[in-house]
Amino acid sequence: MRRVVITGLGALTPCGNDTQQTWASVCAGKSGLGPLTRFDASALPSRIAGEVKGFDPTRWVEKKRVKEGHAFIHYAVAAARMAVEASGYAPAGDEARERTGVYMGVGVGPLHFIEEASRTLNEKGPQRVSPYVIPSLLLNLAAGHVSMALGFRGPAMATASACASGAHAIGEAFRLIKFGLADACVAGGAEAALSPLAVAAFAQMRALSTRNDDPERASRPFDKGRDGFVIAEGAAAVMLEEREAALARGAEIYAEVAGYGATADAHHISHPPDDGAGAQRAMRAALAEAKLAPAEVRYVNAHSTSTGLGDKSEIAAIRRVFGEHATGGLLVSAPKSMTGHLLGAAGALETVLTALAVKHGVVPPTINLDDPIDEAAGMCLVPHEARRVEVPAALNNSFGFGGANAALVLRRA
Repeated sequence: MRRVVITGLGALTPCGNDTQQTWASVCAGKSGLGPLTRFDASALPSRIAGEVKGFDPTRWVEKKRVKEGHAFIHYAVAAARMAVEASGYAPAGDEARERTGVYMGVGVGPLHFIEEASRTLNEKGPQRVSPYVIPSLLLNLAAGHVSMALGFRGPAMATASACASGAHAIGEAFRLIKFGLADACVAGGAEAALSPLAVAAFAQMRALSTRNDDPERASRPFDKGRDGFVIAEGAAAVMLEEREAALARGAEIYAEVAGYGATADAHHISHPPDDGAGAQRAMRAALAEAKLAPAEVRYVNAHSTSTGLGDKSEIAAIRRVFGEHATGGLLVSAPKSMTGHLLGAAGALETVLTALAVKHGVVPPTINLDDPIDEAAGMCLVPHEARRVEVPAALNNSFGFGGANAALVLRRA
């Protein structure tokens, strides 16, 4: 089996319009969350979000192509281009391009665009519906536009597993290279689901924070005062390459992708089991593929979204997988406390942050953690401030509605 490494990173988030800005903000414990400005949210119970600010799609997408896709596609192209450019990867010739793939995860998709198109149909008639509606709605067009922009001709496809979509995209791309079906892939996730319908629907599920007067403190993973997640948007991507080829061309390596686990809870459409059984199996599968004992992992980038049931379930799963190590040196943190929840892009962004933690020996903090839940007693959740510590190996968790679970193990190259 071939080994797979990360040679480039891309991130477009509420914390910054590139990887460096995002990483610096997260390490500083600075929140990217604020009032929701994309539309009039005054009638909604949750009026806060993590918005991408000052994004110019023409920097990353040909001007004539901007109208062909929704914002989630523009975000995907931006993050993928960042990752590829950072890696220096440039396939030479048709054969190399045909051995380079694109995997992009999208969870919710362009609900705002659907709302606008429906309004146009109802108010102005079918002749006024844009011919770009369908190309803007298809989730796989994130990968499609990336492949066209970069000229990558290998597999180009979407993973759609709710909030695990981005992590699944990276895991599936990793396997593609590991088993020799491709030599390189750009993989990640994108989401631009800030719309009245999305916010209203999540609010009706009682999934969103309503701490509207204090948005920077609204996302509170593992804290007793949490009252739901803060919806966010953005994209992130990693450039994956077969290790020997990357070394041969002198590429900088951020981390090696060593293991991947994917499972289903088979339990409930939105609630995980109390013991996190599916999450446990995903983590154990990833560790087994990486040939690592739990005690060899220094850091877990938690999926923790700041919801009542989800946080407790994940803590239970981590305790069962890591045993005594969970309270004996393992660091666990939740970057969503700063970035908000990027839904289908969350797992990709957190893989980028985990790779940087491994590379630079800095574990991002969990901000707003003033009163940790009892279930986490004795665990180090890296409250308030980043921790500088060697990270030989780390695990990134991503879970989604429908009981989708993904875990990725990264280790120092």
